[in-house]
Amino acid sequence: MSSERMHVTSVSDIPLLSYFKRVLDPLVILGTLVLLTSLYREPFSGHYLVLAIIAFFVAAFLHEQIGAHRHWRSGRLLAFARDIFFGWAVFVAIIALIGYATGFAYQYSAPVIGWWFIVTPFALVAAHLALRRYAAKLHRGGPLRSVVIVGANQTGLKLAKRIADSPDRMMEVRGFFDDRASVRLAPPTQIALLGKMADIGAYVREAGINVIFISQPMSAQPRVRQLLDELQDTTASIYFLPDMVTFNLMQARFDEVGGMPVVAICETPFSGVNSLVKRASDIVIAALVLLLLSPVMLGIAAAVKLTSAGPVIFRQRRYGLNGEDIVVYKFRSMAVCEDGDRVTQARQGDVRVTRLGAVLRRTSLDELPQFINVLEGSMSIVGPRPHAVAHNEQYRGLIKGYMLRHKVKPGITGWAQVNGLRGETDTLDKMAARVEFDLDYLRSWSLSLDLWIILRTVKVVLGRHNAY
Repeated sequence: MSSERMHVTSVSDIPLLSYFKRVLDPLVILGTLVLLTSLYREPFSGHYLVLAIIAFFVAAFLHEQIGAHRHWRSGRLLAFARDIFFGWAVFVAIIALIGYATGFAYQYSAPVIGWWFIVTPFALVAAHLALRRYAAKLHRGGPLRSVVIVGANQTGLKLAKRIADSPDRMMEVRGFFDDRASVRLAPPTQIALLGKMADIGAYVREAGINVIFISQPMSAQPRVRQLLDELQDTTASIYFLPDMVTFNLMQARFDEVGGMPVVAICETPFSGVNSLVKRASDIVIAALVLLLLSPVMLGIAAAVKLTSAGPVIFRQRRYGLNGEDIVVYKFRSMAVCEDGDRVTQARQGDVRVTRLGAVLRRTSLDELPQFINVLEGSMSIVGPRPHAVAHNEQYRGLIKGYMLRHKVKPGITGWAQVNGLRGETDTLDKMAARVEFDLDYLRSWSLSLDLWIILRTVKVVLGRHNAY
């Protein structure tokens, strides 16, 4: 997953077709609902109007959260269709939850809603295919805006690829300008190098270039200033594309403080609407799990109490959001309750693990009390797994960026755990790999990623991999 993604506004003169893509999903979803009510001769009453309004806003929201990460993937139709079906499954779950919570679900025709749920994802795929074909036709026959990029670096090459993969933008990259020798340019080697930065002014005027993207590092400010002076007598639109790959960005975005523009280099993904979405999903899932599994938890509590001496719930200090101390709950699975300056990780055949504890750890049932942590707000369903305070102090000086994993609440499950890094981390390399997955999660968070991790967690737990 990309670590260079930034949240920016679209280029202002992108054709209307690209904006139509943003409302395509809501329009198709509403269109299929209206069509089905007509086919079944159902009056489009106030209840359906309420459903249509809710569906429009939910679909628009999901497009921002999921659709932004839905790419054509070099023409792979199946992968693209899978992403659409996944997004539709999330939509159905949200609509069903709202319907049953409000009682509106019983006001609608079952055949209409049933076929709406079935037909719509196919209609979405067909609509996107049609839009893409229409955009490609325009791209071949219509006027294209000519583009040059200053800087044949990774950022500039990525922009060129995005433009090539998005015919609806009606752009054509003519080539790059770069002062470096060809051997120092980023791969691939087949780069249309048009000249040095000093040549760009004359080329833009002679070729009638419409758009210029300047992809230069911050250290190149004097050259960029000189370049802007040279381009004053052209009519090209100019955009600055900062080359900040070397900063290892985390949830980078443009913002302002007191009217002053700033660029976030390292920030939590959970701010604004994302924070509300994350917290709401945590509360709903944790409440459902505790409600459904409360008999199981009571049985485990009794079994722990009857089979070994000590408390039922093991409480251990961990680092939470922003590195603040929290207390994490688990069913006690060991004969000891370590929470000091030195904590030894459990390993295979560990004599401290009780017979019942071994079963609880293999099945991850010992983690169930952490859903109480989620309701309290100290943990999340998905996030970096919390380590003992002693381990945090041990590794923060050994692994670069270790403490950045605490920019979010710790989770019951995480991206590292579903990628084979569950259980003991007995070497520095294993811990470093886990931290890298944690940071990747912070850079790439989305609601769809959380749901995907939860689904994969079920598979991992059933496989009982690396749990002892």
